[in-house]
Amino acid sequence: MPNLTIDGKQIEVPAGTTIIQAADKLGIPIPRYCYHPALPVSGNCRICMVEVEKQPKLQIACYTPVADGMVVKTNSPKVLEVRKTVLEFLLVNHPVDCPVCDQAGECKLQDYYMEHGQYDSRLSDVKVKKEKKAFSIGPTVMLDQERCILCTRCVRYADTITKTHEFGVFSRGDHSQLDVYPGKQLDNNYSGNVVDICPVGALTDTDFRFKCRVWYLAQTKSVCPGCSMGCNITVEWDKSRPHQHKKARVMRLKPRHNPEVNDYWICDKGRYNYHFIDENRIQHPQLNNDLISWEQAIDTVVQVLKPLKDLKRTNRIGVLASAQLTNEDLFVIRKFFKETLNGAHLDFKVSEKPGDSDDFLMKADKNPNTAGAAQIIQVSTDAAQIVQKARAGEIDLLYVFGHDLAALYGKEALYQISKNVKLFVFQGSNVNGSCSYAHLNLPSSVYAEKAGTFTNCQQKVQRIWPAFLPMAEAKADWEILSLISAKLGAPINYKDAQEIFKDIAATISPFSEMTYDKISDKGMVLKNLSS
Repeated sequence: MPNLTIDGKQIEVPAGTTIIQAADKLGIPIPRYCYHPALPVSGNCRICMVEVEKQPKLQIACYTPVADGMVVKTNSPKVLEVRKTVLEFLLVNHPVDCPVCDQAGECKLQDYYMEHGQYDSRLSDVKVKKEKKAFSIGPTVMLDQERCILCTRCVRYADTITKTHEFGVFSRGDHSQLDVYPGKQLDNNYSGNVVDICPVGALTDTDFRFKCRVWYLAQTKSVCPGCSMGCNITVEWDKSRPHQHKKARVMRLKPRHNPEVNDYWICDKGRYNYHFIDENRIQHPQLNNDLISWEQAIDTVVQVLKPLKDLKRTNRIGVLASAQLTNEDLFVIRKFFKETLNGAHLDFKVSEKPGDSDDFLMKADKNPNTAGAAQIIQVSTDAAQIVQKARAGEIDLLYVFGHDLAALYGKEALYQISKNVKLFVFQGSNVNGSCSYAHLNLPSSVYAEKAGTFTNCQQKVQRIWPAFLPMAEAKADWEILSLISAKLGAPINYKDAQEIFKDIAATISPFSEMTYDKISDKGMVLKNLSS
């Protein structure tokens, strides 16, 4: 393997590695516009030029392969002068839109100008070429041709990643301009990613435009709950406002790099699947039409559970868990309903219709934790049978976690359940068709409000982190069950999700030897899975 030196630091890399890749491994920043690690190299922006000893001219770092004994300088006077010249050329035809540009704060033109820029331009009298200003090129993206620096990242993305070929560079020469092909729109399942890879403000997100300046955004690492792929994301929220959920609204979701799951990308359905975090939430416990305290809510559940437990009639309890819940939530459900209340009917697999899917990232299973639920929940009765038992009055307590039973089984079934069971409990984060028929509604927190783990379709366990406090009186699902179990006289004592996960690892063999620290940001694969 070639051994080379970059800015005095030695590194050994595989043959075929380029200078920019080697520098990235050393943590040495080399400016780039056209280069992106997930796209084919085009080498057209020229700002990544470096000095290589024994080479008469500067070389572009994104295209030049390393060689054994190579000595590279990334910050020599000659290199810095070329960077200034490239920036000077790019800024001739770039409008000073920074005060109204959504890319301000994460724009590479701004960043590199401040670091390497030509402050006294020799071309200040040259007129900016006039192109078409912000206009829609599809349902989610706006294009401002005047800001485009023709890096062609979006062209290569559409040609090689989505293979939908919407973009082209037209009128090549001194009038080159980026646009979508005539009669086409940027309307594919992954169109929002072009905004992420655009190094300037030429491509902006219609949903995010003018919502918030990026320097006010805080980022919390998480996992997309939109399907079983479990794409890594960041939840981005406005940190300039008081740290309360009603104020700290989610501004956007962005992909988080994980080469083993989603690489640099997420689908549009996942990207824009955040409004439910703030909208249509269940905020307080409610018994029939009355808002009640948590203490009253817990007492209501225990009044039905206690005689069933004492009289050993736990087979008159039906529970519909959910693959939307974390492994930690599901484990406490298992402990409570399969150990404390041994004999209860429990399932998580309701008869949902498969969603949209493709051969890239989108999966038909729209639950983030089906694989985790399959390992943790000890299914005792089919979900349809549990619903049927509830309709027939063969169950005294039906406990539903998040499922919209009205959409799944029809309103007539819900009416019969509400009429025939002693207590119908709905525990979830958002109002749906089940809420109108449930006797007791309990508010639970959404994924962005709690810590925990999901297990994706690759059997990879991945962490989520809380971005902010739960809305109003909402609590994590495991916390609610802990309150009920304590009142029932059979406490399940956990102080946090990490403590629950330790118990999961000690109890369920595929999770053994896992800890939050080992899972880290990239996740760990379940081991010793039976076929």
